[in-house]
Amino acid sequence: MKMLLLLLTIITLPVLAQDSIVFGVHSKTAPLEWRNNGVDQGFNIELMNRIGQLTNKRIIVRRKSFQQLVNDMDNPNSDIDVITVVSPVNMDRKLAQSDPIYSTHAKAYTLQGKALINNWADLVGKRVAIKKGAFVDVYLSDHLQNFDRIDVDLYETGFKLLTKNQVDVVIAESFVARRLLPLYPSVRSSSDALIYGAFNFVANGTKTELMYQINEALRQLKLSGEYDQLVNKWFGTGREKVDLTSSEKRLFALAILVAIISAIGLVYTGFISASLRRHTKALDAELIQRKRIEAEISELSQQFQSVLDGIPNGVTIVNQELQHLWSNDNNIHLLDSAAFYYIDNNVFKLKAAVLEVLSTQKSFTADMRYQQQFWQLQIHPIAKNQVVILLEETTERHRLWQANEEASRLASLGELSAGIAHEINNPTGLIVHAVSLFTAAMKDLTPAAKHYQQQNPFWLIAGLTPEVALEELQYSCSSIEEGAKRISRIVNDLKRYAMPHIADQYARVCLNDVVQVAQRLTANQTKIHQISMMLCEPSPIIRGDAQQLHQVLINLIQNACNAFTAQQGEIVIQTRIKGDRAILSITDNGCGMNSATLKRITEPFFTTRRNEGGSGLGLSVCSKIIKEHQGEMQMLSSVGEGTQISLTFTLEQNK
Repeated sequence: MKMLLLLLTIITLPVLAQDSIVFGVHSKTAPLEWRNNGVDQGFNIELMNRIGQLTNKRIIVRRKSFQQLVNDMDNPNSDIDVITVVSPVNMDRKLAQSDPIYSTHAKAYTLQGKALINNWADLVGKRVAIKKGAFVDVYLSDHLQNFDRIDVDLYETGFKLLTKNQVDVVIAESFVARRLLPLYPSVRSSSDALIYGAFNFVANGTKTELMYQINEALRQLKLSGEYDQLVNKWFGTGREKVDLTSSEKRLFALAILVAIISAIGLVYTGFISASLRRHTKALDAELIQRKRIEAEISELSQQFQSVLDGIPNGVTIVNQELQHLWSNDNNIHLLDSAAFYYIDNNVFKLKAAVLEVLSTQKSFTADMRYQQQFWQLQIHPIAKNQVVILLEETTERHRLWQANEEASRLASLGELSAGIAHEINNPTGLIVHAVSLFTAAMKDLTPAAKHYQQQNPFWLIAGLTPEVALEELQYSCSSIEEGAKRISRIVNDLKRYAMPHIADQYARVCLNDVVQVAQRLTANQTKIHQISMMLCEPSPIIRGDAQQLHQVLINLIQNACNAFTAQQGEIVIQTRIKGDRAILSITDNGCGMNSATLKRITEPFFTTRRNEGGSGLGLSVCSKIIKEHQGEMQMLSSVGEGTQISLTFTLEQNK
């Protein structure tokens, strides 16, 4: 036993006594250095092993990241002795450096379709990814360029940023770039070589003696021709072997996948065959049963037809091509009429409604209008591509609902306006009277203030110079007066909305005169817009209150002006006669309204211009006045296209 221990000691002493070189590697790029099945291999590894044999030193390979290895070279106490890096031609790193090992170069890489990079000037103003510490970084430290530099830790990081359009160009070493290009098919080479360099062994400056020994061994290998053999091995046929091995692995994996899919296909085919046999038997039995059921259904269908024919409401069954499969012929003509539209004045398209019900398989209900009638439309899915359409007239129900709503609103607003009119109008009148007094006083005090300021130049009013203070007081008085008058207008609108009007006081009114008066009163607001008037001759005559009709039309013109943005708008006012009806319409090409706004536009206090001072009472009062005149107000509007409001009255016959 003692002899065995002595023998082992004698054998291991030379190994323990042998010096070692810790060789740091980082690359994953064949054929320089890469790891396969846990073993580091490649040209750099084998070359360093031969140098170790010539220098009688044991080579220890230790893998780290590139940035860690670069930092180790600046640390005298690092556990890494030597690494392989690329240095620019005619530029040495500030480290102990060997003779060149193998030449290389760096090129520009961009996305497919981008312009070629012919020289450094083509990079001006671009975002360029540079690997920190790499030979491109060393070259640029002595050759400043006019581009936006983006530092990255790896060339692959630069390629990732390039595919995300976070950089415009990556300048990369050719061996690494050739490995990355298949992984990033949207990236291509876009230039000839911009920088030439060579692989070198480098070490910390404190290990000059070690680098001298490495250099001597490297030169021996070059003189003996062994260096050329290594180059031929790894750069001649070695690369093809690496690619072939990788291809064999991919083909083998693909073959296994094809075999698995084939096996699954066979099993699935057998399952489908058995299922089809069972299904055929079931179909034969179902066919017999279906013939019996069809006879029963035919009898029930005849009974059902008799019941449907007796229903007063319209019932129609159509398919997705709008073919009428069955109908009891009650009011079926409405579905194809252009005068049949939604209650909010939107155009009704039967095909669009049917397709929506079929796609969602959900019932559709809508309130509709046809001339002076109101209808309820219901569409229900009854099959994959069939619907049943129900039509029910709701004119009387709608009018009762409107009358009830109007009565409730008038009652509540009547109580409200009666209570607040006195409480608000009196203090508002006091405010207007006081502001008028203050305004007149400011004019009289201005000369006295100027005179006093001449005697006391440093006199201030509320911390302001007299001129500025008096201007602020004048502006404040104007603002207070305008606000008080606005309060008074709102109270008057409330009173007008709730106040009943006596129809017996109406007189004959010329609609053309109403238009001309309203146009003159709004001339200041409409002067920047194009106003067109198309007045019917002879003028339509109706019975009503001219002052109230002026108020309605002025309000509609003001609303049209408010609908325009900064550009010039166009307003068309037209009067015409249709049968026994007189029609006054105002059309603009402003911003328009959506269906939700149209539904609420005549509600008291509803406004889309709250921030601009709108009270929400203008159209409410207009609607009430039109109803008191036994008229009708119809609104058509589309967002971005404009609005048309038509007022229809009973035509007064000439006597």
